[in-house]
Amino acid sequence: MRIVVVEDLYLLRDGLVRLLQAYDHEVVAAAGDGPTALRMLAEHRPDVAVIDVRLPPTFSDEGLQVALQARRGRPDLPVLILSQHIEQLYARELLAEGGSGVGYLLKDRVFDAEQFIEAVERVARGGTSLDPAVVAKIMNAGSASPLDALTDRERDVIALMAEGLSNQAIAGRLFLSEGAISKYTTAIFAKLGIEADDNGNRRVRAVLTFLGATGGP
Repeated sequence: MRIVVVEDLYLLRDGLVRLLQAYDHEVVAAAGDGPTALRMLAEHRPDVAVIDVRLPPTFSDEGLQVALQARRGRPDLPVLILSQHIEQLYARELLAEGGSGVGYLLKDRVFDAEQFIEAVERVARGGTSLDPAVVAKIMNAGSASPLDALTDRERDVIALMAEGLSNQAIAGRLFLSEGAISKYTTAIFAKLGIEADDNGNRRVRAVLTFLGATGGP
């Protein structure tokens, strides 16, 4: 898998590169600022980009703006955001823009290498990997939305889907059978108007609908 890493701190950037290489992934470029990152993403067209939120010169949300700009030029670019904070406005825009392959992890809640690598690989495959705190903050910011049709249990299920959990993992988290979770997911798809077709992954589309409906700026 070909990866571009965007992180301004040298030690952390080098550590990410070495970790990804240790798991047999190819880091084709590493950047420490937004303009360089955009050039590298356009030049190398990686399988996934791992991007820190806070980059020079202002160290606010440049990384998210880089991700948004890069995906406007290449909507299928998978992006995993790393941050110490939840930058709500641009995060919601990134997660709700309608593409697939998105992730948002909080640095201080990544506890081991395999957890991180699994998240990178899932996002590269077009899935989602969202820290539960990110999901909770976006959910709590919302007003009226298509999610109002969902029951509390269905909202629990789709929130765990947004974290990237499989039906089996969701069943274990909620102490329900896998069959029950399958019924909940079918109901969620129906209530959100997501029909089976050959043009997209229904789970990803449901998660993006969920994220896009949970609040405005």
